[in-house]
Amino acid sequence: MTKHLMSVVLLSTALATGCGGSSNETPQNPETPAPAPAAQPAPTEAPPPAAPAPAAPAPAAPAPRQTAPRQSAAPSRPAERPAASNVAPAPRPAEPPKPVYRDVSAAVGTALSLSLITPLSSETAKVETPVTARLRQPVVVDGFTVVPAGATLHGDVTEVERAGRVRGRSRLVIRFSEVQVNGQRDPFRSNALTFEGEATKGEDATKVGGGAGIGAVIGGIVGGASGAAKGAAIGGAAGAGTVLATRGRDVELAEGTELNTSLASPYSVRVEVK
Repeated sequence: MTKHLMSVVLLSTALATGCGGSSNETPQNPETPAPAPAAQPAPTEAPPPAAPAPAAPAPAAPAPRQTAPRQSAAPSRPAERPAASNVAPAPRPAEPPKPVYRDVSAAVGTALSLSLITPLSSETAKVETPVTARLRQPVVVDGFTVVPAGATLHGDVTEVERAGRVRGRSRLVIRFSEVQVNGQRDPFRSNALTFEGEATKGEDATKVGGGAGIGAVIGGIVGGASGAAKGAAIGGAAGAGTVLATRGRDVELAEGTELNTSLASPYSVRVEVK
C-alpha cells in the first residue's frame, strides 16, 4: 500500500515541473513579434490517480473445529483383593494312593464247573453248532478272582456221529473257545467234552430171543416139534430185522446239564492289588 502512494506522489511532482518549464521559454525569432498568446488557463493538476482499492483480504480459513479428544476406555480396575484374614487356609486333602495292578494267570488244567445253556442232541446237531454254558463256580488264583461265577462260555460242536443200525454208539464232542464277562469276550480254550450214547446190545439180544421164543410157540401149536423148530427160526429172523431197522440211542444233553472240563491253555487277567 505504501509503495503505491509513493508512486502517485512522484508522478504528480514530475507533471508539475514539466508544465512550469514550458511557460518560461521565449520565442527564438525576435523580428516578428509574435502575438501574445492567448492566455491559457493554467493547467490544472491532474488529480492523482485513485489509489487502487486495497485487495480484499483473503477469507480466513475456517478455524478447525475442535473436537473433544476421544477418551480411551478406562482400564478395567483389578478386582479388589479380599482383605487378608487371620484364618489359616485349610490343609489340602492328601491324594489317594494310586492303584497297583498285577497279572494273575489260571494254569492249564484248571477245573471248570459249567451248566449247559444250549440243549444238544446227536440227532440234530451238526459240526460248528454253537454251544453256550455258564460257569457255576468262580476261578480263583492266589485269592484273586480270575473268572467270576456266572461268566458265559461260548463254543461249538466239533464232532457228531449218530449210532449205527447194527453196532456203534452215537457220539458228540463240544469245546469252548471264549469267555464273556460284563459284555466283553476274550479267548478262553477248554479241553474237549466227549459224550457217547448208551449201548443197546442187551436190548438187541432180548429182541432177537423174544422173537425166536414167540415163533417156537406158534410153530409147536401148528405143527408139533418140527413146527416149533421152524417157528423159532422164523421168529428169530423177525427179531433180527427189528434190530437192523432201529438205530441206537442218540446223545441227549438237556439245558442245565452239569458239565466238568478244564483249561486247555493259560488264561491271564490284570487285577487290582488292594
